[in-house]
Parts: sequence; structure tokens; C-alpha cells
Amino acid sequence: MDKFFHFLDASPTVYHAARVIAARFKEAGFTALTEGEKWKLEPGKSYFVSREDTLLAAFRLPEKRPVSAILLASHIDSPALKIKPHPEISTQGIGLLGTETYGGPLLHTWLDRDLALGGRIFVLNSRGQRESKIVLLEKHPVIIPGLAIHLNRDLNEKGLIVHKQDHLKAVFSLQHREHHFEDLLKQDHPFQTLLSFDLYLVPLEKARYNGANGELISSYRIDNLSSAFASLEALTHSKVHKERIQMAVFWDHEEIGSKTYAGADSVFIHELFERICIPFKMDREDYYRMKSASLCLSCDVAHAYHPNYADKCDPQNAPFMGKGPAVKFSPRYATSASTAAPLFHLAQKHRIPLQSYASRSDLPGGSTVGAMMGASPGIPTVDLGVACWAMHSIRETIAAADQEALTQLLTIALSEEL
Repeated sequence: MDKFFHFLDASPTVYHAARVIAARFKEAGFTALTEGEKWKLEPGKSYFVSREDTLLAAFRLPEKRPVSAILLASHIDSPALKIKPHPEISTQGIGLLGTETYGGPLLHTWLDRDLALGGRIFVLNSRGQRESKIVLLEKHPVIIPGLAIHLNRDLNEKGLIVHKQDHLKAVFSLQHREHHFEDLLKQDHPFQTLLSFDLYLVPLEKARYNGANGELISSYRIDNLSSAFASLEALTHSKVHKERIQMAVFWDHEEIGSKTYAGADSVFIHELFERICIPFKMDREDYYRMKSASLCLSCDVAHAYHPNYADKCDPQNAPFMGKGPAVKFSPRYATSASTAAPLFHLAQKHRIPLQSYASRSDLPGGSTVGAMMGASPGIPTVDLGVACWAMHSIRETIAAADQEALTQLLTIALSEEL
């Protein structure tokens, strides 16, 4: 769990997460590739490639011509508040930053928190050259102050209404001046000209254990860094297979629909598999046969049984914290009986706890990349993940035992026949 905590704290944005994941694969002996170069892949070797500083895929080639592939699919973006392109606002001398929602964050959880600016900036350096920097301005926290109950006396009875345009501006100064925002960025990351940026607000509170026995873990971005970490651990610790490609893909933009250059609804996975087939001299027929014999494990968090909101769960199909990851069933997910059966069989064989999840019929859950992995590249897919409280909150909670069980299950899945 120490490695998991480090991963959570080192990954406040999708850009930081991709950088940490790439570094881990490099340490594990994976060779870095770029999409623009000519690939010279060798059987039995391991590689990784990234796109847009966010999407990252790693794979280990088999010793012989592949007859199947096992693919772990997760995403490393999370619901957040994103800084607008022209963010600076001055109200009575108070300096504010305008934000917009990325995905579907639980808005009230962002109020009255110590927040840092983090993400990616593109600049011209002192030599007039364009470069990108991954940044986290921990020295200059900002805050989105809530409204006192004296000025909103029926808040506890009627609930808090957060207006996305008016109520989510972050205060960063009481003496606002021109170009104040750029000056803050320059203090830690010197540059000549700021060209563009993808910056988010991120909480400064670190991941930590909760509960009487430390059985719970609370952090920002558990959705979906829990799945990404388990996939990373599984692939770096698995061994070369004779006839199976082992792969993990860490997608961006799942929280906004995946229809982007770095999202799961792009052609990236098609091109990746096609390039892998070239050194093995596989034709289209071989490629199609391989895909039909493959399996994708789409990993994303599930809604746990909530003791304070038991009526929001299906009483027979809600997964419980600490009782293992859950296979997710519903029309929104790619799971079928035929794709779930091998996973349950594997879990029983190795005595790994594994639950089933289905939402209430009148309260459908969120979507995952699973449906796209099954439909677009045409790979049989099963959706699964650890049970989670307060999904899309700035502070989410899972059980430590479930995280360990998911990592163990994915590691074994990469090595054994399913």
C-alpha cells in the first residue's frame, strides 16, 4: 500500500499520472516508443508508448506469434475544476480565477478546501523555443470560499445549490494586479511567454488510511487511479507469455465521453494492435482470429453499499467494502455471462474475493471505457473495479483489502489462461 499511496500523491492531474506511469515502466525495463518513429519490435520484449502527455499504453510481446491478447483498460483522468483560458477576474480588488467543470465533479466538496494549481503549460523559453512543463503550484494555494449559514439559513434543510458560473471562482489574491496569474506561474517555472495551458484545481490533502484498523483509504482521484495502479503493478510484475500479448492501456478523457484524440473512442487501440502484428508477419485473418480469442478487463470503480443511503443501492446486488472487487453487470457495461465466467473461475481458483455489482433499476450507474473496448476494437470485455464511496467527490474512499485483491487478480489474469 505504500506504493499505492505514493502513486496517489504523485498523480494530482492526468499529466502527473502519465509521467509517473511512464517512469515505472521504464524502471521495469520497458522500452519507450513514439508514434512517429518506425517501430522495430522483438518477440519477448516490453514496450510503452504515449500520446498527448496523457494516454499511455504498455505491452509485452509473446515469444511466438500471438494467438490472443489480455488487455487491462483503465483511465487516469478524474472529474475536476479546470481553469478557463482567460481566467483572471478582479472583483473589488480581489483576484479570482474562473473555472469550468471537467466531467461531473461533486461540486460542494470543492468548497473551503486548500487547492493548488496543477497540470501542463506550453511556453516560449528564454531562447524563444517552445516547450511544455508539468506543474504543481503547491506554494500558492487558492480557495473557493463557501457562504456562511447566516446568509443561507435553509441550506441544511433544502440542500446546497452550487452555481457553476458564479460560485466556483477561486480566490488567489486580495491585491490583484495585471498579469498576476502569469507571474505566479513564472515564480516556479520561468518562461518568456505563456502560450497555452491545461490547468486544474487539485486538493493539497494527501492520501491516508481511515477507520479503526486503517482498513479504509481516502484520497482525491481514487476514481480511477485505483484501477490504473493495479494495472501498472500487474503488468510490471507479470512474466512473458509464449503466445499471448499482455497489455495495459491508461486512457484520458473517460470522464467527458472518450471521443477525443487521447480517448478510448479513438483509433489508437486499432493502430497499436496492427503495428504489433507487423513483426510477427500476421495478415488480417490472423489479426481477426487473435482478437476473437482475446479478453479485455475494463477496470473502473463501482458504487459501494452506503450505510447512510441504503435506499440508493440494490439490496441483492450492491458490493460491500472489504469483500473484494466487483464484476459490474448492467446494460451500460460490457460484461456478459461469457466474459464474467472466466474471471469468477480464476478468482475461485486462487481464493481471491470477487463480488457482483448491479445498480438499482431506477438509478443507473456511470459508464466506463468497457463498452468502447468491446465494440470498437472488437474484443470480448468484462467490467470490474473496487467498490467506492463518494465517487466523483474531491475525497473518495475504498477498502485497502479490495485494492490489494484487484492487483492480485489482474496480475494472475495476465499470466494464466482464461
